Amino acid sequence: MTFTPTVLSIALDETSDPVLRPLPGEVAALLDEVGAPPRLVAHLRAVHDVAGRLVDWVGRHCPALAVDREAVLFGAATHDIGKTLHPDELSGPGARHEAAGRELLLAHGVRPEAARFAGTHASWGTPGVAVEDLLVSLADKVWKNKRVADLEDLVVAELSRAGGRPVWQEFLDLDEFLTGLGEGADLRLAWQAAHPVHG
Repeated sequence: MTFTPTVLSIALDETSDPVLRPLPGEVAALLDEVGAPPRLVAHLRAVHDVAGRLVDWVGRHCPALAVDREAVLFGAATHDIGKTLHPDELSGPGARHEAAGRELLLAHGVRPEAARFAGTHASWGTPGVAVEDLLVSLADKVWKNKRVADLEDLVVAELSRAGGRPVWQEFLDLDEFLTGLGEGADLRLAWQAAHPVHG
């Protein structure tokens, strides 16, 4: 008898290869309620884990930079929830999931400031984007070892502004950390791909 993973088991069960922190319980329950596809739940868990590592590093590296850790983790755990309504965007391009995800979260009682990440994770270049949005966007790239120089430059600028260290030093430190995070990308990608697009 083979075990068929459920939304809750993908979101919450212990993993070993790769080791991924579980999604927050309320997010797992919401993903189950909306019928999120297995591949989407796996993706959200991988990005959430990387976001956790990233926000923990920022907290150690630049304690002067005020970051709402819980907002980053919630944003990473829900940023693509709109792909539940647009599952074709799980395996192909598309941006319909962004507004749809925000509306889906709002319809389930999520506060607008927390639901925003579903809409902002792809629009990090917009003026006035908060550091939390930048970190969710960065986690959504680096989980698969994709490096986006313009996005990283915005994070570097925030670190330099808050900590008072030169931009070049912040760049080198962030680059070293992201390179290390990227080394786990193949395991995360394989784990995500092991889950079907459709439940």
